[in-house]
Amino acid sequence: MSYRLYIESLDHEGRGVAHHEGRAVFVDGALTGEIVDASPYRKKDSYEQAQVQRIVKASPYRVTPGCQWFDRCGGCSHQHLDEAAQVAAKQRELEDCFEHLGKVQPETMLAPIHGPTWGYRTKARLSVRNVAKKGTVLVGFHERKSRYVADMLGCEVLAPKIAELLPAMRELVASLTIRDQLPQIEVAVGDTAAVLVLRILEPLTSEDETTVRAFADRHDVQIWLQTKGPDTVQPFHPLDGPALSYGLPEFGLTMPFRPTEFTQVNHGVNRMLVRRAIGMLAPRPGEKVADFFCGLGNFTLPIARRGAEVLGIEGSPQLVSRALENARLNGLDHLTRYQVMNLFEMVPEILAALGRFDKWLVDPPRDGAIELVKSLPEDGSGPSRIVYVSCNPATLARDAAVLVHSKGYVLKTAGVANMFPHTAHVESIALFERI
Repeated sequence: MSYRLYIESLDHEGRGVAHHEGRAVFVDGALTGEIVDASPYRKKDSYEQAQVQRIVKASPYRVTPGCQWFDRCGGCSHQHLDEAAQVAAKQRELEDCFEHLGKVQPETMLAPIHGPTWGYRTKARLSVRNVAKKGTVLVGFHERKSRYVADMLGCEVLAPKIAELLPAMRELVASLTIRDQLPQIEVAVGDTAAVLVLRILEPLTSEDETTVRAFADRHDVQIWLQTKGPDTVQPFHPLDGPALSYGLPEFGLTMPFRPTEFTQVNHGVNRMLVRRAIGMLAPRPGEKVADFFCGLGNFTLPIARRGAEVLGIEGSPQLVSRALENARLNGLDHLTRYQVMNLFEMVPEILAALGRFDKWLVDPPRDGAIELVKSLPEDGSGPSRIVYVSCNPATLARDAAVLVHSKGYVLKTAGVANMFPHTAHVESIALFERI
């Protein structure tokens, strides 16, 4: 069964939104303004999910996907939409979240941050499956809406060095005796090194070790092994390879990281995002700045490079240790301090005990920073400026509502950064100033 639909908009997952017999219909693969014939594959009381069967009238922004595996791989969702239109849709989503969820409006919307759109992804978790019945091993992202691993021999969004290695990775796993006990390969690419982390459920045999070493040497990659949780990740071969790192050349910074530590996947866009954040924050010598959810110092060290004293706060002890090392490496340990703290359990008393800060930078995970912003005083003694970097426009809008309606701030500017091209992921940045 199929029916004809007019696609009114895109939802936050990039699906077309239409209505049929009083119910919302979310249509995979449809674009705003299109007329399509779609067939439902899931029905609920208030909505349906459907798949395009035929495009009756195509959007002028529909393009041919740049990757031949797009139709089966779930790693991307927007390759059929013009790149400029992708960014415009993300900007509209941010604006809609501010309007409908936060009941706030920026005084100015910033021009979107654009960067590399192909070959940009420097980090990824690739699933591995030995398909004995077919005599092959699959390495890649999952198929769309499926637990199956996509049968893909390349990827246009992964860093080229990794994308070109996908067939060789399949051959490597197939040659190992523990091929059924290797469910995942995590990849990380820095400016001068590339690492493959093999998640193994059983130890490598001596024969496997020889095979893995030869693979690493032949393809100029480092192999790390993970036997249990993230804390068990250790280098295997070579042991003297260069450290993973990315640069922030505008600030004269080198940022080493371990392959499983959080870093932004798009180094080019990250450099532009950091530049914008520091420009909005405008830290100055003598100022005291707090960097909440500081990670390994991606914003902390550029702030310190401008001469301000910075306290970086992060919930992960491992990342705080990395941030301390990066501060020393870059000669900024005299301007930086770090503290391990669960910011999701922030209360006013704990926030007050941290001391007074002239400015804040906040860069939380998808859950946002609601307890942090709720803990701000309402007497006007909070920071004069807050730069909020977000990977979830809904929680940014929720937190913006608290800042604007309860804490005496005005939302000056906001905009998106296209950190994950060809996906529905929305990275954004906003500036709040105390009234």
